[in-house]
Parts: sequence; C-alpha cells; structure tokens
Amino acid sequence: MPARIVATLAPKKRPGLPFCCAYLLILVFASVARSFGQTTAHSPGWVVLPVDEYRTLHAKAYPIERDPEPPPVEATLTRVDYELRIDGELASGRASLTVDVLKDGWVRVPIPAGLLVREARLDGKLVSLVSDTSGKAGSQLSALLSHSGRAVLLLDIAIPVASSTGEESITLPSTTSGVTRASVQLPRPGVDVRLTGGLLSEKSEFAAESRWIAYGRGNEALAFAWRRKTEDHRATQPLRMRGSLTQLLGLGEDSTSINAEVNLEVTQGAAHFARIQIPDKVTINQVLGAMVADWEVKANELSVTFLEAVEQNARFVVTGETRSPREGQIEIPLLRLLNIERENGGVAVEVLGAGEIKDLKSEGLDSADATDLGEMVSNRQSPSLAAFRFRTGDGKLTRSLSLNVARYTPQAMLMANVSEARYQVLISSEGKTLVQARYAVRNNQRNFLKITLPPGATLWSASLGGKAVRPGQSPDGSLLLPLDKARAGEEAPEFAVEVVYLSRGAAWNDKGQFKLALPALDLPVSRTGLLVYHPPLFKVTPELGAFRTAPYENPISSALNPPATFSGGVGGTVAAVVGSPVAPLPPSADMDSKDEQKSKRSQVATQALVDKFRADSFVGKRAGILPIRVAFPAFGPSLYLVSELTAENQAPSPGLTYQHEKKAGGK
Repeated sequence: MPARIVATLAPKKRPGLPFCCAYLLILVFASVARSFGQTTAHSPGWVVLPVDEYRTLHAKAYPIERDPEPPPVEATLTRVDYELRIDGELASGRASLTVDVLKDGWVRVPIPAGLLVREARLDGKLVSLVSDTSGKAGSQLSALLSHSGRAVLLLDIAIPVASSTGEESITLPSTTSGVTRASVQLPRPGVDVRLTGGLLSEKSEFAAESRWIAYGRGNEALAFAWRRKTEDHRATQPLRMRGSLTQLLGLGEDSTSINAEVNLEVTQGAAHFARIQIPDKVTINQVLGAMVADWEVKANELSVTFLEAVEQNARFVVTGETRSPREGQIEIPLLRLLNIERENGGVAVEVLGAGEIKDLKSEGLDSADATDLGEMVSNRQSPSLAAFRFRTGDGKLTRSLSLNVARYTPQAMLMANVSEARYQVLISSEGKTLVQARYAVRNNQRNFLKITLPPGATLWSASLGGKAVRPGQSPDGSLLLPLDKARAGEEAPEFAVEVVYLSRGAAWNDKGQFKLALPALDLPVSRTGLLVYHPPLFKVTPELGAFRTAPYENPISSALNPPATFSGGVGGTVAAVVGSPVAPLPPSADMDSKDEQKSKRSQVATQALVDKFRADSFVGKRAGILPIRVAFPAFGPSLYLVSELTAENQAPSPGLTYQHEKKAGGK
C-alpha cells in the first residue's frame, strides 16, 4: 500500500503560505480523496493522499526559481585604436582597447600578440597584466577585469620597424575586434606607402611629416610599408611616340563608312591627348577606347583626350562617314596621325553591293594582302576589296588613293559548282588504293575548295589548272585548295583541280565485299565518272547504288581534256600528268634482275618520301606537296561507273564484290 499523508482540513496559518493558497490546497486534497473512494473511516477534516502526489502539488505551490543562463562569452574586444609615431627603429604610441564585459566577476581579456607593452591603465589606474602559458603560442598577456560593462584599456606600446632593400615596414597584429583603426605619423615627407591587410583611408603630408590613417580587417595583420618617393621626370620630358593607323572604307550606294583603328606607342614622355588629321567632308561619329575621356573635331582635326597620361601604349577606334559618288572616279579620304615620329598601318577599300574596283591610282602606298592589315580587314568577306600598306619614309610623305567603281545590276548566279568529277582508282590485293581525283570547277566568289579525304589517307600531290599548289589545312583536318575567281558579272570559266592520294585497307581474301571511299567536297557535283583498276586475278562486280556501270566516255568538260603525254613504261604502264585514261596495255613478261632491283629501290625511295610527307602534314597546319608530279599507273582490268548529282559534304562510296579466280591448271 503506497505511503499516504494525512492532512487536516482545518485552515491553519503557515509561515510563508498565504491563506488563499492554503484554502486552495485543502480543496484539492478533498477532491483527490473523493476520487479514491475512501472506505477507511477517519475523523472529519482529514484527507489522505500518496506521497508522490503531495510532492507534485507542493512543487506547484512553491516553484523553484532557476538561475539565469550564463552569457556565451565572458568578454568581447569591440574596438582597437592605434596612435603611433615612428622614430628611428621603433614605432611607439598608444593602443586603446574597447572591451565589453558580459560576466560578473573576474574576466581575462587577452592583449593582441606581438605588442611590446610598457604599461596598461584602466580608468586612469595602473592595471597588472598576467601571462597565460596554456596556449600554443607559449605566453599571452591578458588583463583581468572584475566588473561587467564597457571599459577602455589604454596600453603604452612599442613596435619594431623592419628594414629591407630600401623599404621600411611595421606590422600590427591581427585581433578579434570588429573595428581596427590605425593612425601612423612619420617625421619625413616625400615617401610612397603601401598597405596590406586593410584600406588606406587618408594620406596627408606636411612640411616635415607624413600621416596615414587606415582601417584593417580584424582577422588579418595590418602592415605599413614605405620607401623614399622616386622622382619621375617622364612627364617633363619631350613627347616622342610612334603610331599605327589602319583604315577600312566601305563604298556604299549612298555613303561611305569609315572605320579606323589607332595604336599609339609612347617612347618618351607622357601623352595626354592624340591628334588626327581629318579630310574635308568627313564626319566623325564616335571614338571608343578604354583610355578615351573625350574627343572633339575642330578645323579638320580630331583631338582625343585620355583619362590619364599615357606612358606606354594606347588604343582606340574611330568611326565616321562621308558622302561619295555611287560609281565612277572616287577620291578616297585618308586619315593621318599628327605629332608622331613614325606612322605604320594601311588602308583597305571594299565595294558594298554589286560592284567592282577598277583603275587604282595611289601615291605613298604599296599594294598589300588583306591579311597583312590586321583582323579588322582580314575578317571581311567582300568579293571586291583592295588593300594598301603605308610606304615607309618621312612622316610628311604625301599619300593619296583614287579608284574607279563600276556598279552592276544584281543577278542571281551560281557562286561555285563542280560541273564534273573524274576518279581513277588503282586497287591492289593487299588493300592499298591509289586515287587520282580531278574536278572541273566554276567559281565566282569562293576562295577555297574544301576536300575531306577518307580517314587514314595520305595526300601525294595537288594541282590547280595544271600547276602544283600547296593546300592548307582546316581545323578538322580537311584540305583547303585555293580557287581562281572570275570577275563579278561574268560567266566563270571552268578550271581543273586535281589531287592524288593513297589509302590503306584490309587485304582481299578469296571473296568478299569492298567499300571504296572517295573524298567529300563542300560543293555540289553535277556528274561523276569513276574508272576502277582491280587485280587481274579477281573478278569484281559493282553493287547497286548511286553508281551504275556504263561504257567508258571521255570527260565532257574541256578543263579535264588537255593533251595527254604517254610514255611506255615497264609493264605497259601509262604515265599521264592530266588527261583522259586509256585502255591499259597487256602486262609484259617477267622483268630481269636489274629491273627488279631498280624497282625495289624505287619503291623504297617512294615509301620514304610518303612517310616524310605524312609526318610533315600532321605537324603543321598546312599539308605540303611533293616535289614531283605523280603519274597515275593504269594497270589491270577496269570497270567504269557513273553517277549524277552528288550533294555537298557528301562522300560517294560505291560498293564492290570481288571473288578470286584460279588460273587454268591450278590447284
């Protein structure tokens, strides 16, 4: 049976218990007693309840007052102010530490490490500093404060001055304060100061001293470094500079646009502005540049003011316009730099729209390629563009440029097309394939013909109109062959483009299929003829597809039908530089030993030349050409296939089926 407490219902006065609380407690006791349904008889005015319930009711009647939670930190370093004066090898002065104490009783406040403290005062009284050796730093000075609230601790400190290679410096230690302010006085004028770990907010110089005020970051050391100011006589020296002016003019139907790029190089002194001579009837619209502050045109002279004195280089761009005739004789307005020792650069003129430049007359200018005048000119894709470079000489050399512009009525015409493509292919049973590709091209505007050879193919030679050329190489590895362009408005004549390359594949078995990969062009091809020479011991049948078999015919294009030169070689090989293929002669008898040795040496030399060519083509951006013209050997039985309308960037790939034919009497 749980322990019970018997209490009388008679109200009694207890010390510390108000009458109302006692009466309420009696009512609660009575209610609990009735809930238990007491059956034991007691005298009137008494209630019996368990001890645990009594303690619960007692705790509610007399709640315990809890102590307030302690602050998260005992004290905080709110602000640090330094007032220092540099004298010789020491910087002495005062450091004011503003401390907020949050705890009652004694509190330890650490002093910033690295300070040499002479004395410490709090409210005008000396304060003892104690050393704390529990930290990793070995010893840390701290001040002991006994009262909560804000206090200002004044420290008389000294900091050593470090010197190295003509530069002196002091370093104030990092602190945990929210604000760090330092005022430093140096009894010396004419010094350059450099600050790390903070922001220099004020710098002033007087007759005999320099004063700096800086604010630092609480978690970084604040360092002042100064050295004697070096006098710069550059601004007082006479101005000497060189310049480059590249000008691009676009001759439109109604007006001529002018874009000029100016680069200045100051070799002596400092340039505050630049001057450019402007021809009559030229309007300047805008001058843009990182160093340009303002510009003004007055009396045919453009004056460009810089944000600050330019001591090395400056660059800006000038845009303008002028009125010019639509066609006929036109005098080109030329800008010119003033007050410079030497002027480089050039001028480029392009016709906007359907037109052509004729009858160029220049003075003080030399013809140049568009790529020599920088990116502004080389990026232009105009079909009619003339470029000139300034002739070196005296800065007062006369320059002039005039030309005749002929305008045409725009008409729709084919810009470039391959009217006919002819391939000769020699296949060996070892899987090697030698391909001679010839194209009849018409071109009005294209600069290059892009040819993508099959993967792993090695270029042997390339020619344009019967003359060897050096193709370029695009970023994707394709060949870029330069093309001739016809004059605007005229029908483009056909000319021949030829490439010879070698590719390697898998050796032929007794029977199987062979996929012949041909180059892909970035121009459409109207018709294609393919002549395939295959090994005599194999029967070859073409597969159905884009190509079909047909009787052999000479090329229709006159560009692919020049006179052919034949030379009877070993085995009846036909050597033709460019010409129509002929039926191969039957193979001759076995060669003698001398011919075999000569043939082997020739093969070794040819292979070495091919390996060298392949290595050179992978190293540079341009694929070189062989020093000789490659004669295509027509050998063995042949098939002639034709195809029409090959789309651009599409590589024709006819399929062949082969089967080995055993000789009569063989096993």
